[in-house]
Amino acid sequence: MKLHQQFLLLHSRFGGGDSASTTLDEIAKLLDCTPRNAANIVRAMSRNGWIAWESSRGRGRRSTLSFLAQAEDIAAQAMLQAINRKDVARAIGQIQIHRNSSALQEHLQGRLLSYFGHHVETSKDRQIDTLRIPIRQPLHTVDPLYMNLLAESFVASHVFDGLVRRSDSGDDIKPGIAHAWETDETRTLWTFYLRKEVLFHHGKVLNAEDVVYTFERLVRSPRRTLYSFIYKQIKSVRALNPTVVRFELEEPNELFLPFLCTSRAAVVPKDLNQLGSYRFGTEPVGTGPFKVTQMNGTVCVMEAFGPCFQGRAHLDRVEIVHVPWAAEAMAEESGGKREGGAAADQTEQVSPFHVIPNAAAGDSGWSRIHSETTVRKFVTCNTQKAGPLTDPALREHLFRCLTKIGEGAEDSKEAAEKAGDARSASRLADSEGAEDAGVGEDAKSVSDKVALESEDSSSIPSVQAPVRLRIATILPYRDDAESLAEALSRHGYDCEVAAVSPEEFKGAIRLESDLILFSLLRDQDQELRLYDLYRTMAEHVDAHTRIDIERLLSRALREPDPAVRHRSLDKIESLLIRERHLHILSEKPLPTAYLPTVRGVTFNSQGWVNLRTLWFPPVMGE
Repeated sequence: MKLHQQFLLLHSRFGGGDSASTTLDEIAKLLDCTPRNAANIVRAMSRNGWIAWESSRGRGRRSTLSFLAQAEDIAAQAMLQAINRKDVARAIGQIQIHRNSSALQEHLQGRLLSYFGHHVETSKDRQIDTLRIPIRQPLHTVDPLYMNLLAESFVASHVFDGLVRRSDSGDDIKPGIAHAWETDETRTLWTFYLRKEVLFHHGKVLNAEDVVYTFERLVRSPRRTLYSFIYKQIKSVRALNPTVVRFELEEPNELFLPFLCTSRAAVVPKDLNQLGSYRFGTEPVGTGPFKVTQMNGTVCVMEAFGPCFQGRAHLDRVEIVHVPWAAEAMAEESGGKREGGAAADQTEQVSPFHVIPNAAAGDSGWSRIHSETTVRKFVTCNTQKAGPLTDPALREHLFRCLTKIGEGAEDSKEAAEKAGDARSASRLADSEGAEDAGVGEDAKSVSDKVALESEDSSSIPSVQAPVRLRIATILPYRDDAESLAEALSRHGYDCEVAAVSPEEFKGAIRLESDLILFSLLRDQDQELRLYDLYRTMAEHVDAHTRIDIERLLSRALREPDPAVRHRSLDKIESLLIRERHLHILSEKPLPTAYLPTVRGVTFNSQGWVNLRTLWFPPVMGE
């Protein structure tokens, strides 16, 4: 490995032409070694056929160095050696070392594609199926209490189970750890009957005390997390016997059962305190079909848990790797193909979470499957803050500007498509955003659309004097907010952008800003997400609108009929749009999943491929 790096250093210094004139002293200085060691290094490279060295005898005489190998090939060799040793962090480091050379970096990114996808090993006449998936953000924790990112929720959904779960269609709620449940006439007492002999990954049998601990841990937590409005209404949770748990709610809550289907409500073992919450986040213990065997800033390795009460997963091993560059760069380097060799529809980009790459599959046997999940991106006004947006007329003007900007974006997109500019016509939707902030779309998608005024935008008069506004968002959306600010500046608005972490975004920054930019994942948990969103928005609208929102939310919370609940939530959206508190920037489906010859494809509640059910046909002998 060191010799590869030394070659690349030599090439970066002397590789500009067919040959270079140099001395061993100069090479020693470049490689930070002695002249004797430099001579040994030159001989080793010559033996490998990487260079030709014509030595000139005599002190001060210059020798001739010629390069016989390409820098791209040597860098790729070093990276593949690291991959073969399962040292993915070093392999990615090889690419980052050469970030100043875009051609070399892209070449290495393309070679790294061979690591991802479905790989088969045979051990003792047994086929071992490994699936490797790249993600764009590091995983910090999969503890259901502390996770913030959708990517973390994705992993948690395969490591933990809840009392109940959603059906694949999302229309029904099915048994999970609880095989049955019932509620009383008041809809405040809920009793769950647990399966027997459900095992945690560390071998302990799950019982009612683990369920009690899980929910008491949630209720006691001072953290403001997604869906906290549900579990904070739990008045008590008791173990009636080892397989029966009873919840008492402060008031009827028809979203309680849907909440129990989410990763936030996953059951954890009572003895997790022996590890400590921080350690538990990277060494989790659940009852799901996969157990985590390794987790750090680069890779999360999950292996099938045979005794899983829902049945063993078909995959033997899943490796989720943090790849810090854009996924589309990897796809482009693969010769205009999808990750893993699928023929590319160049009007789209695909998030790695929605691709199961398989370099060996070629172009045959691929299918196209759509998730029902969509992403809505929007801005909302904070009228609790004393400022310009307390004026309804100014909000009307602002939203007219936003509408015109959006129309300009669509015109530009059409023009790009006609010109064949696929990259500017469509960007990839990124499903690795912040779960608690409702993030589900790529941070660049709006920045490609905004600052796009159509020629007739002069029909909207600019405000008389610069109106100063502060736009709050999360860090992945900084570019979106800055592009929005730039576009609004053409209509007389002077916008400052405040972009913070998802954790900070839950705090006071929203109430200190004028506009708030974020997005909503409209998935099978849409009811919960909308309820949580509207409760948050009620904090920064005027008193009259807040009363209307709270009234409709209260009605929805007590309504057992999902269709009637949906109508109440729709009324809130109409109210916010009518009162110019909410402006929808875009809504689009998550990208199509392009899959090789893989069986058992289903989607989880967030529209991602469900690893629990995937399987690959066995490799047949000749």
